[in-house]
Amino acid sequence: MSHSITIPRLGWSMEEGVFGEWLKSPGEYVRAGEMVFMLEGEKAAQEIESFDSGYLCIPPDAPQPGATVKVGEVIGFLLAEGEPVPTTVQVDQSNTQSSPSQTKDRPRSESTLSPATTLASSPRVAGPAARRLSRELGIDLNIVITPDPTGRVQSEDIRRAAKLPDRDRSTEKIIQKAIATPRARRRARELDIDWNRLIGTGRGGRIRERDVVKAQMTQPVVNTAAEPTPSVPGRYVPASKLRRVIAERMTATGHQAAPVTLTTKVDAQPLVSFRERLKRDASSSVVPSFNDILIGLTAQTIRELPELNACWLRNGIYTFDEIHIATAIDTPDGLLAPVVRQPDRLTLIEIAKQTRQLIQLARTGQLKQEHLTGGTFTISNLGMFGIDAFTPILNLPQAAILGVGRIMEEPVARNGCLEVGQTLTLSLTFDHRVVDGAPAARWLQRLCQQILTPDGTRVP
Repeated sequence: MSHSITIPRLGWSMEEGVFGEWLKSPGEYVRAGEMVFMLEGEKAAQEIESFDSGYLCIPPDAPQPGATVKVGEVIGFLLAEGEPVPTTVQVDQSNTQSSPSQTKDRPRSESTLSPATTLASSPRVAGPAARRLSRELGIDLNIVITPDPTGRVQSEDIRRAAKLPDRDRSTEKIIQKAIATPRARRRARELDIDWNRLIGTGRGGRIRERDVVKAQMTQPVVNTAAEPTPSVPGRYVPASKLRRVIAERMTATGHQAAPVTLTTKVDAQPLVSFRERLKRDASSSVVPSFNDILIGLTAQTIRELPELNACWLRNGIYTFDEIHIATAIDTPDGLLAPVVRQPDRLTLIEIAKQTRQLIQLARTGQLKQEHLTGGTFTISNLGMFGIDAFTPILNLPQAAILGVGRIMEEPVARNGCLEVGQTLTLSLTFDHRVVDGAPAARWLQRLCQQILTPDGTRVP
């Protein structure tokens, strides 16, 4: 039986990517687990793993390097020995969402896929074990419900889905039940909204009319035709793919979250003295920066007060079990936020080594998707640019981001006396849906206490 090679979803908001190149030659035997092609996602390129084995078949109408491809698009096949070769990457029209005119003009293959191998419009992200289990049980990944905020399907999610009724033995797939009310379906058609992508608030997750209306109200409205043409001569440069992704993410924050920012100022003298001691006592060539120290202190604070290590998910709060801190890095192509994994379990030297490696990869364009995903909290530091304070924007779906300003000299009061000291301004933006103002303020207060006593940070 042939297996389709499809474009996976590399990020939680990814809808399309750029095809890089095939890593295998046509006709070459590909084993499950081997890398088969390169795909550029929202911010990085990644080698894509094959979940099946077979001989690689690349049809004539497969995408060329540099072509834009949509998530779920079929770009090739893995065939068994002696199996007929498909002549096109298009799948059976009964399983697509094309309009009648598109169906009429689209070429058809003499050797189309069987029902068991046709694709849904937007395949889910899942690991090799989960995909293998879904094939064994005949479960369609696109209808599996998962608590993972990234939408990634786990093996246990598939086992739960296997207990669902209405099994279609002819295709060995689970038939997706209608989970929207007739009024919701009708309103979705009127507003041109795909109700299959909505999360219902009714009993059993049923989508109601008000869910559709709410989705329409939260969608950003972009009307480029209404944008006035500048009256002053200038030069127009189309935004790069990365810049468009950044713009979409920044816009989404205002529509999909309830951001609130708290700002405070803390005495930075203990932090400065602590780093000076690290520089004097350094036993290696790596000296932790202020940002490295703040990553370590932030991780300790999150471990004590985990309310901000969470996200809003399906009308509820999903709290992460692990701490992974993304750190914003300025690159020639745009802002990237690679992730330092579990800094609460690392020494400062280990954190510093990770951040330096990530900075090097970011500025040379070598970051992979795994470096950019899985963050649970973000730190954005603009102190090196002389910025005192700013309002950071949430890095969705995370519930909080810490903005760090510069360390500056100014008059401070100590023991009733005025003297020249050093201060640091911190700005915490949080999603008010996930946490209230008082817990967020306590968290920021605790971080300031950590900064006043940084000696508790793990140092080798």
